[in-house]
Amino acid sequence: MTLSDIASLAQVQRPVVSMWRKRSNGGAAPFPSAVSVLNGVEQFSADDVTAWLQATGRGNNPEAGNDVAVFARLATSTTAPRDSRQTFDGLTALLALKVITGEPLSRSTAADLLDAADEADPDDVFLYSELEALGSALPGLANFADRLVDSAFSAPAAFEKLLAHRFKEGLREQSDTALADTALKLVGATATELASTLNSKVLFVDSTPGGSDVMLSIVQHYGESQSMTFLAADHHGGASRLARRRLAVHGADSGPVKIDAKGAFAVNGPAVHVAQYPAPGNPSMDTIGILNSIENITLQMDDSQRAVVIAPARVLCDALAGESGNLRSDLLRSGRVRAIVRLQPGLLRAKPREPQALWVLGPSFAEVPIAERWTMAADLSTTSLTLDVSQDLISDVVASMGDRATIRAHSFRFARLVPSRLLLAETGALVNPPPTKSTTTAAGAETTLRIEELVRGLSTGSSGRVTLPAVQPAAAGASLRAATVQELIKAGNLKYLNGIRLKEADQNSQGGSRILGRDELIDPHNTQPRFITLLDFAAKYPAGRLTEPGDVVFCTSPRPVAMIDAEGGAVVVFPARILRIDRGDPGGLLPAVVVADINRLKAADKSWQNWRLRRTSEVERGPLTKALESLQHEQAQARQRLERLEELATLITDGVAGGSLTLTDPISNAAPVEGTA
Repeated sequence: MTLSDIASLAQVQRPVVSMWRKRSNGGAAPFPSAVSVLNGVEQFSADDVTAWLQATGRGNNPEAGNDVAVFARLATSTTAPRDSRQTFDGLTALLALKVITGEPLSRSTAADLLDAADEADPDDVFLYSELEALGSALPGLANFADRLVDSAFSAPAAFEKLLAHRFKEGLREQSDTALADTALKLVGATATELASTLNSKVLFVDSTPGGSDVMLSIVQHYGESQSMTFLAADHHGGASRLARRRLAVHGADSGPVKIDAKGAFAVNGPAVHVAQYPAPGNPSMDTIGILNSIENITLQMDDSQRAVVIAPARVLCDALAGESGNLRSDLLRSGRVRAIVRLQPGLLRAKPREPQALWVLGPSFAEVPIAERWTMAADLSTTSLTLDVSQDLISDVVASMGDRATIRAHSFRFARLVPSRLLLAETGALVNPPPTKSTTTAAGAETTLRIEELVRGLSTGSSGRVTLPAVQPAAAGASLRAATVQELIKAGNLKYLNGIRLKEADQNSQGGSRILGRDELIDPHNTQPRFITLLDFAAKYPAGRLTEPGDVVFCTSPRPVAMIDAEGGAVVVFPARILRIDRGDPGGLLPAVVVADINRLKAADKSWQNWRLRRTSEVERGPLTKALESLQHEQAQARQRLERLEELATLITDGVAGGSLTLTDPISNAAPVEGTA
């Protein structure tokens, strides 16, 4: 056992074990000594550790002696150490055999175990080869498998404990594709809900090589309340064999689905397909490979089948060009893509910053002309998959399987109907965030009245009259379509520049070129100014570039925030970055509008390439710029007046309370008499 394993067994934090080890050294009951070192990590005897825990009463697990097998590793002297893939495969095969036979394994000889394996797996599709490869280590490993089941209370729980160590055991194809529990529950619950609408025996199909996480989530969703059948791909790789062992351990009724050399297959009758890409059997699958695999699913589907696919959003939602874009357009043109959902980052454990997306496939409505077909789209890129969110999203997805009458009868929380012709014509992302609800998106007439009311109110104060150009409602369709940062960069209207890293020793508080970083963006009015001399900057940071007037400086952490550098000549420090609008071809962008769009984003919306920026027509750019400059001047004066009022209040309070000042009534011009009110 490692120190981390001991902490898990004792149900304490990892530093607690180090403290036990240090404080008990030299005492009456010293902490057990390490018995070996594996890859630089100390290993301890499981028996010695459990004996020490029981003798000292340490930890929060009184059943540590019974649970130790779940956290222990086989000794390095064993011919097949547990750290090897061979032993992992052997252990999972033994657990599957134990479930199939219903008998203890430790009572059988190696020959008996192989005979039982041959009977359980005559075609050698999931466990016989793994047991045969163990050789003389088979009986010892069988005994350990029994202990493991006893510690975990069941073979399925023991199997999942082993697989939970996928990140530590070097199972790269498993760890690289492991989804978070929230994603698995969403896909599994969506698949089961779709299956309930088919009014037939529940059949689930996973044609991916080695996929089993999603199928297990379906098994756990149903429990023992309903019988179901799973069809898994007949791939011969280790990941696929592991998937079949996993289904066998959980007692699922499963069978193979034959996949040909090109990935094509056929399933007859009502069924729900589930697929995660990339799959464990092919973790390096590229965009074209993923889209080809989805195409194989759609080609064999009829209107009685459904499919739920989860894959990176860069494949299913984001802008695609060339062959990949054409292939995705063909899939959309088939009419079977009923819903497209962009999910938040953090759902793929190995790549927590990569957002995922769902495609839900269903009936194609071939009788509806392609120009009149529709697809449901939803953006949850900044929304956590809480229970209510998942349930409402699944409700939206199920409704998207129906015809127009069904859709009209459903109140959608997240999804919106998008004509298929618009998706096919779209060169950028397929899923766009819903418009932000604010006063800027209210009806033009209402906004005009509110502006006039605000101007009148502000003009009656002591600060003077606020002057603005005449405001009136715009004609319908007068505004330009908002575009993503990625689209604007590609079109040349916008340029992205990285911030640089400055050494703290090169910064000063006296003078030079201004430094703009995260602190200046988060609290621009109260942050202590920072500078760097231009000579030092040019000599030590030759790759660095200064800002230009009108540059938008932004950062994404701890939340999206931006500001305009009106003066230019500043040094932008990472993680702050620059968006520079092309002066010759701004594409309708105004720095003030860009800043407003970024500052209103949710804190979780950190994928800056997909931020949507509003644009204004050339006719409106000049008046809007002048109006905003006038209002910014008024805001600066208001801040200055507020600072003076705060200073005045402080001086009066400190002076009177400290006894250095006295207040005189301006009417009577006489100081108050002591002792009177």
